[in-house]
Amino acid sequence: MFFYDRREAGIKLAEKLVKFRDRKDAVVLGLPRGGVVVAAEVAKKLNIEMDIVVPRKITAPDNPEYAIGAICYDDVIILNESEIKNLGIPKEYLNREIKEEKEEMKRRQKLYRGQKPPLVLKNRIVILVDDGIATGLTMLAAVNYVLKKEPRVVIIAVPVGAQDSIHRFEEIQQINEVICLYQPAFFGAVGAFYQIFEQTTDEEVIELMAVR
Repeated sequence: MFFYDRREAGIKLAEKLVKFRDRKDAVVLGLPRGGVVVAAEVAKKLNIEMDIVVPRKITAPDNPEYAIGAICYDDVIILNESEIKNLGIPKEYLNREIKEEKEEMKRRQKLYRGQKPPLVLKNRIVILVDDGIATGLTMLAAVNYVLKKEPRVVIIAVPVGAQDSIHRFEEIQQINEVICLYQPAFFGAVGAFYQIFEQTTDEEVIELMAVR
């Protein structure tokens, strides 16, 4: 299965979430940047509210695509300790990366949301949406943040994901449901499953947030 672009992926994902259509107690949270495009289509098709959550991945030295950790608001920090040890990554590097990504997280949240306050998540059905899951660390950071807000239901919904990462989410008791349209036997990169996978711009995210 391949998706033409993120919008098509969002439309197909919404078909698996029709039971939440018109639910005032449901909210879609998109992970910037690409996940917001998918989330916007889901929210539009279901006629429910949309917001963002902005986790940031911590990457390995000399490999900006490989996540060894992730952070989110409220001091949520997720680290792959075994991989950090295997790669011999020094604590100084991690501390520097965490500090830099915290600043970037704050910058993006302010840029994307503007003066709009975050939606209340307590006692709500929260649907976390991204354009795909590879290591799953950024999604895990987002989940940990959301759980602090005391939602009633937590759902992960993605078009494509690595099988081992999806299975790990399915084993987390606090997550009520994991929806993944395609779990390929071999997973290289999220973009490999889209015909068009151009980098989503800040301007696109701001535009989508402006109409939420």
